[in-house]
Amino acid sequence: MTAGPLLDAIRDEGTARRYKRGGALFLEGEIADRVFLVESGWVTLRTSGPEGDEMILGLRGPGEVVGEMSALDGAPRSATAIAVDEVETTVVAASSLTRLIDHDAAVAGDLLRLMARRLRESGSERFEFMALDALARVARRLLDLAERFGAPDDDGGTRVELPLSQEELASWVGASREATVKALRTLREIGAVTTGRRVVTIVDRAALLRIARRDD
Repeated sequence: MTAGPLLDAIRDEGTARRYKRGGALFLEGEIADRVFLVESGWVTLRTSGPEGDEMILGLRGPGEVVGEMSALDGAPRSATAIAVDEVETTVVAASSLTRLIDHDAAVAGDLLRLMARRLRESGSERFEFMALDALARVARRLLDLAERFGAPDDDGGTRVELPLSQEELASWVGASREATVKALRTLREIGAVTTGRRVVTIVDRAALLRIARRDD
């Protein structure tokens, strides 16, 4: 999502801010007073697991909004947002966004669709952890990134930037690093994907859909 009433409103009302690699846009437990639009770069949403280990809950990239939920309901932040690399954002006060929603039906509609999509993603992730193995979960993550950020390459595939390390991808998938590495190797061996440094190219989308159990 790179254009639309919501993003236009954030850009009109907000100010530019840049974060260095590893910088925190906001911290878990904070009271939300700002909403962020990622203009370039990547942001991970992280939380601490039951035993104190860090878990990656989501990845946001160019054209995506971060931190809108807490800004709307006033609850403390449920995760920490960390810049994966240098990130450029447009930041708007939560009060300004609330005012825009109250007075602009198009902005409110855009935000409603965004929240509905996030709810669907959350439900899909719960299904993944209950029903799918690491291979299927990795396939789903790659399809998700391709749908959101993929670009066609010269050979008919879909090229996807993968800004996460293998350890971070494993955390996002909810599997061990070994299982995640094995899953990527399997996907390469069957010709579903090719991989390079921070890049995955989807070569056979139909095969990836079957493995992800999204072909029915």
